[in-house]
Amino acid sequence: MSSSKPTFFATDFKLSITKALADQLAEKLDINDGPLRRAPLTKENIDSLEPRPGVYLLFHNGQRVYVGKAQKSLPSRLLNHRKKLSGRKNISLEEISFICLYVDEDLDAAAPERLLIKKYRQTGESAANGVPWNTNGFGNKDPGKNRDTSEVASNHFDAQYPINLAFRVQGLELGDTTLAEYLSQLKTNLPYNLRFEKKGSAKQAYKARVHVTQTMPTAQEAIDLAIQALPEQWQVTALPGYLILYPNPKQISYPSATFRWIRTREGVDAQSQEMKLAPVAEFDERETDPLDEDID
Repeated sequence: MSSSKPTFFATDFKLSITKALADQLAEKLDINDGPLRRAPLTKENIDSLEPRPGVYLLFHNGQRVYVGKAQKSLPSRLLNHRKKLSGRKNISLEEISFICLYVDEDLDAAAPERLLIKKYRQTGESAANGVPWNTNGFGNKDPGKNRDTSEVASNHFDAQYPINLAFRVQGLELGDTTLAEYLSQLKTNLPYNLRFEKKGSAKQAYKARVHVTQTMPTAQEAIDLAIQALPEQWQVTALPGYLILYPNPKQISYPSATFRWIRTREGVDAQSQEMKLAPVAEFDERETDPLDEDID
């Protein structure tokens, strides 16, 4: 029968492998005392990396803002981030830097980025001061059509850094093409998602022809060309984080929209809108780190 009496010759030992792993990861990623130094998030720096799995930190104006992982390729993951950030207002790529660690594929099961987020919080840093982009929706995938009409929280990444319609779009083929092909090219070359109707009468509507004359139009000019080729009651809406293109005969309202184009009988009615925001919200970081191929 065991005794509950305390003794001077026996005590408990608890092994925390996850804590040891988090400590070692954080030590390697310490830009003050560790071996790494921040590098600008340039294409040249990213291309110099090996296509291996890893974890990384993003910094905004020298402040750590995001912990991420790449299950397949660090360069691919970081290029996705660079593309996304290039099309946002209120932020510049020159303000972004990074460091990273290559890790064994087996380490992914331990969710190293989760361990780091937890560690930064346990060291007395709040979510806002530790890695704020992990808890404000920076890594979110397209939230889906059901969320289009919701008000975006005022502390969401997309509200703080909405999409930039003045972004210059490269990669569009000049000359005549179908609207379907044109939209496909736009979706590929925009730095944010363009989601459009693909069912019903859309297939017929997308057979319309467009004539591309500009080599580097702004996103707004590129959308102008697309909406002009569509029938009445079609609408393109610029939401804080992405663009949507759907028929809208019921004139559904999108409260957080920043701009909208409506195809009318007379032509195109294009107007900017005041972005309506919901109160500050808490985000679940477990939903903000999609895989490499899932980034918008």
